[in-house]
Amino acid sequence: MGSEGEIGEEIQPRTYWRWSKQDFLPEESFQSWSAYQTALSQTHHRFKDRLISRSNDANETVELRKQSENDMKRCLTWWDLIWFGFGSVIGAGIFVLTGQETHDHAGPAIVLSYVASGISAMLSVFCYTEFSVEIPVAGGSFAYLRIELGDFVAFITAGNILLESVVGSAAVSRAWTSYFTSLLNRPSNSLRLHTNLTEGYNLLDPIAVVVLAVAATITMISTRKTSYLNWIASAINNVVILFILIAGFSHANLSNMKPFMPFGPKGVFQAAAIVYFAYGGFDNIATMAEETKNPSRDIPIGLLGSMSIITVVYCLMALSLPMMQKYTDIDTGAAYSMAFQSVGMTWAKYLVALGALKGMTTVLLVGTLGQARYITHIARAHMIPPWFALVHPKTGTPINATLLIFVTSSCIAFFSSLNVLTGLLSVSTLFIFTMMAVALLVRRYYVTDVTPKPHLLKLVVYLVIIISSSIGTSAYWGLNPNGWIGYVVTVPIWFFTTLAMSVFLPQQRSPKVWGVPLVPWLPSLSIATNIFLMGSLSSSAFIRFGICTAVMLIYYAFFGLHATYDMAHKKGMPESPEPLKVVNSNSREKAEP
Repeated sequence: MGSEGEIGEEIQPRTYWRWSKQDFLPEESFQSWSAYQTALSQTHHRFKDRLISRSNDANETVELRKQSENDMKRCLTWWDLIWFGFGSVIGAGIFVLTGQETHDHAGPAIVLSYVASGISAMLSVFCYTEFSVEIPVAGGSFAYLRIELGDFVAFITAGNILLESVVGSAAVSRAWTSYFTSLLNRPSNSLRLHTNLTEGYNLLDPIAVVVLAVAATITMISTRKTSYLNWIASAINNVVILFILIAGFSHANLSNMKPFMPFGPKGVFQAAAIVYFAYGGFDNIATMAEETKNPSRDIPIGLLGSMSIITVVYCLMALSLPMMQKYTDIDTGAAYSMAFQSVGMTWAKYLVALGALKGMTTVLLVGTLGQARYITHIARAHMIPPWFALVHPKTGTPINATLLIFVTSSCIAFFSSLNVLTGLLSVSTLFIFTMMAVALLVRRYYVTDVTPKPHLLKLVVYLVIIISSSIGTSAYWGLNPNGWIGYVVTVPIWFFTTLAMSVFLPQQRSPKVWGVPLVPWLPSLSIATNIFLMGSLSSSAFIRFGICTAVMLIYYAFFGLHATYDMAHKKGMPESPEPLKVVNSNSREKAEP
């Protein structure tokens, strides 16, 4: 794929560094004020069009990639992906949130919180793996949802991906500063600037901005070199984790485990919803499909292999912390370092802090790498200006998208504290994973021009009931955590609806290479667990989520809707919308993707 100004035309190649209006707003609706007014007057018609339009596999994997003008370099193997899995997941979550949630919500039962979150995360990993093998493209969940649930749902997901990317990077960089402070043996927050701003936003963090800048620079230079650096840092981090497990259990005091569940089951699940952030990041591996040499083989090994190991390691680390130190005495800022100091291993806190820093550094590296690829594909679809879709011809990396992540993350990291960030991040992450499970069921049970209309109606009804019953279970838990009558109603409804889907609704598509087992049970369970964990979060997290969603919808109404509509309907543009269609035949033939 060349870097010429227009695909297929013999003209001079365009420079990567360009700043014209056409690079940011090339769509017809934004060429003049009168054109924009005309577009706004057609908002209802355009919204209806975008609501029912679906993309397809070929469009996402082939046509939209032309928007980047240059290809990303295929340089990754399953070995790289496994280490990227370790690097993207093991970081601030396990080192920081474990102490915070053990102290505030779960007590010694924090291990159960990690078990619950781990099960939910693995269910999502299954869904991501099937999609990434079938649709090996940089867009990850955004591309998958554009194909299965349509353009509008994909936009809402895109907004949450952007939110997750920006807030996630900001949260990890803030945690990096906390552990760096511990490594220097200085008082907590001593390296931050104290101001008179509102609490939660009054500790300014310039170190976090510097760390983000370094990570962004490395990932812009080369994906392969980023992989090498990730190997080294992840290996060091794994040695530290092994030390924590051995030393932690050797200094265990079983009396610290009593009471085991001081905050009750509600505290366990409330903590599970927060520490779910610790499992986040595995979706970054799916975005590297364009740079993977053999996606159908390498991605399942990389995703499932790394996450299986990480889940076991997390549970062991979560168990070791309250066994070393009473949960009421745990330092919420640097839990493991202070826990070793409490058992007389003062020197060990420096090793732990160094390992935590290494882990958070790789999370930032791999996170920036994956997030930039999300941004790239979102820009290819013109949901944000296509300037961010450009891939540099020499580095083979999306520099513009990386800069967007860096600038926005830095602004948030400079002001916002970790506890403000993580609740919002968990809602966004759980929402995206819920939609992925829904999309997986749609992919298996609905194929355009193949699925009979009665089967489509059944699928819609089943999905509505599964989601509604899951919301009911979550709501009842939040309103009456000690009750049981509500579960007698909601859980059987979920179970028998999933059973009905399994028995009475034939699958319309078979995976070519690798597929989620036990469909529809595992995706349906993923929906239920993700929604349940969402319901365990505080109301403030949902208020922030609601505000962010409202801002996204305003942006969509005034920009995203019209840009994507023009992209779909302009002659020669690389998308032809595929509206939801059914046939009235009773054919049950399984279609190939």
